[in-house]
Amino acid sequence: MELTLWTYEGPPHVGALRVAASMEGVHLVLHAPQGDTYADLLFTMIERRGRRPPVTYTTFQARDLGGDTAELVKRSIAEAAERFQPEALLVGESCTAELIQDQPAALAQGMGLGDLPVVGLELPAYSKKENWGAAETFYQLVRSLLKDQLPPPGQPKPEPTRWRQEGRRPRVNLLGPTLLGFRCRDDVREISRLLAEHGIDVSVVAPLGARPADLQRLPSADLNVCLYPELAGPVCSWLERSFGMATVRTVPIGIGATAAFLRELHGLLGLELPADLEPGAGGVSEAERRSRLPWYSRSVDSTYLTGKRVFIFGDASHAIAAARVASQELGFQVVGLGTYSRELAREVRAAAAELGLEALITDDYLAVEAAMAAAAPELVLGTQMERHSAKRLGIPCAVISTPLHVQDVPARQAPQMGWEGANELFDAWVHPLMMGLEEHLIGMFRHDFEFVEGHRSHLGGAAPAEAPPAAIAVAAAVATPVAPASAAATPAGTTAASAASGSLEAALAWTPDGEAQLARIPFFVRGKVRRNTERYAREHGLNAISEEVLFDAKAHYSA
Repeated sequence: MELTLWTYEGPPHVGALRVAASMEGVHLVLHAPQGDTYADLLFTMIERRGRRPPVTYTTFQARDLGGDTAELVKRSIAEAAERFQPEALLVGESCTAELIQDQPAALAQGMGLGDLPVVGLELPAYSKKENWGAAETFYQLVRSLLKDQLPPPGQPKPEPTRWRQEGRRPRVNLLGPTLLGFRCRDDVREISRLLAEHGIDVSVVAPLGARPADLQRLPSADLNVCLYPELAGPVCSWLERSFGMATVRTVPIGIGATAAFLRELHGLLGLELPADLEPGAGGVSEAERRSRLPWYSRSVDSTYLTGKRVFIFGDASHAIAAARVASQELGFQVVGLGTYSRELAREVRAAAAELGLEALITDDYLAVEAAMAAAAPELVLGTQMERHSAKRLGIPCAVISTPLHVQDVPARQAPQMGWEGANELFDAWVHPLMMGLEEHLIGMFRHDFEFVEGHRSHLGGAAPAEAPPAAIAVAAAVATPVAPASAAATPAGTTAASAASGSLEAALAWTPDGEAQLARIPFFVRGKVRRNTERYAREHGLNAISEEVLFDAKAHYSA
């Protein structure tokens, strides 16, 4: 395993913890040393839950390694089963305990715990990570609980339209939401409400809030909705193979995807498609009735957003959805797209190719920061790591994906999916750009007779440097030649990006008058001006960048 300051995903046993903590009646016994019990803090601090996750640690110490640690595992399993009386017991090991090779899953299977379902987990911590661990835990739990219901070979697959013959409303399962996911609680509520409005019932939501008995009811639904492919993809595929259950795989993030989700759902269930979802339908569409995003996209105000350069990085599902919303619904120019979800790298590469980009597939946040700096975006959509990187680069950022911090788990309802989710995206993405422009304009005109101190109280008394017309002219001229967006997002471009940030700054020095002139340039092109001026200095063998060099660069690129 690679030691790092930050990581996008924890080891796979954290994924197992997420599934166990998301469910009711499930307990996890984790073979782990004392130091691996830190995962409890993720749920109490980040999720702000009033109870610790349902997990028992063996918490072996260094002195235990000379004895029989396998006996410690068996004792912990027996005590957990007796004390908590779970409806299903998960048994696994942390990354550290994997080195001891006690095989707790095999030990638990041979203990004879009666009718208690025991699910052994193999979590290879040195080759897999958190989301894989969550998906594997959910998959193994569902397989174990449904093994007695498997239909015999050759039995006809159930039709998603059988609800008509049974004289009931259609019902579906919502699969994939967990604790420590990005707005999962709010997404489930929003999608459940959306389905109810279209006459569709929700049978089971899992893992979040489900019990083992609920998982045994999964085949009774007409089809499955794969809300989060990173976690529910394997389960949906297995249910499709084993029980013939159809799966809706469109993730309803954004206006277009929500409409496509409803079309796919109605088509599989044999429901009549609402008239206001049909392409070219007259009157006011459902999207326009439920979300402000379509109206704003057609307004005059939205022209300010057209062509804004945006860099996107996160888990595969949210990154792909963000790229589609940014490019097709908000008129942004996507200049970088990537993910840390290697299991879904193919899908992200395909989405990037449609935008003329090469996807950045990495779990190194420094490589992401370097690619971000090279792309010179005006907005970053990413994880909490990209938020920190964007802050250092002076770029607005909105968090769209895990890993997240406590501020990304709001007490209010803030879904990402459905019509209301589109409103949330609109607010979270547009406001950083609009407010940044407002603050810059206030800085430009702060010496105007109307801008007395009392009118700027919300700035805390610190006004940005004045940007005279000459500085704006310099910005417009120097910022013109920008490297192609596709090159900025490629893994191979990471080396060039590093040169454009870290090593470049080490070789070049800005003089005080050069920095002062740069500070007068509007923030939304300042990064491009810095890059192009430094490129001009390198091409002309200059080590110091003064105000004069900045104006020379302006004259060079204006010619």
